[in-house]
Amino acid sequence: SLRFPQKLWKMLESGKFQSIWWTEGGKCVAINKDLFEVEVLGREGQQVFHTQKIKSFIRQLNAYGFTKVQRNFQRSASLPEFLAEEAAASAHSQILYYYNPSFNRAHPWLSETCKRR
Repeated sequence: SLRFPQKLWKMLESGKFQSIWWTEGGKCVAINKDLFEVEVLGREGQQVFHTQKIKSFIRQLNAYGFTKVQRNFQRSASLPEFLAEEAAASAHSQILYYYNPSFNRAHPWLSETCKRR
C-alpha cells in the first residue's frame, strides 16, 4: 500500500482526473474542490484516500507538510495548464492550491522525504 504522498503523486501523474493537477511548473497542486469530492472522494468501492470527506483529505495534506497558498502568482506558462486553470475558474468552483517544498514534479525523489508530522 502506497503512502499518502505517493498516492497523490500517482494521481497527479495519471492524467485520469480532471479535479486535480500540477500548477506553477509542477511546484503546486491545484484541486477543484467540488469536482474532487465527486470524482475522487465519491468513488464507490474504489477509494484512493480512504475518506469521503474533503476536510479529511485536507487534514492529510497538512499532516504531510502541505500549506495552502493564495492564488495571486503568475498564470501557468504551459497552454494545457493555463486552459485547465481558465476552465476551472470559469466554472466558479473553489480551487484550492497547496504547496510543499518536498513535492515537486521536476524532482520526484523528493516526495520520499514527505513525512507525516
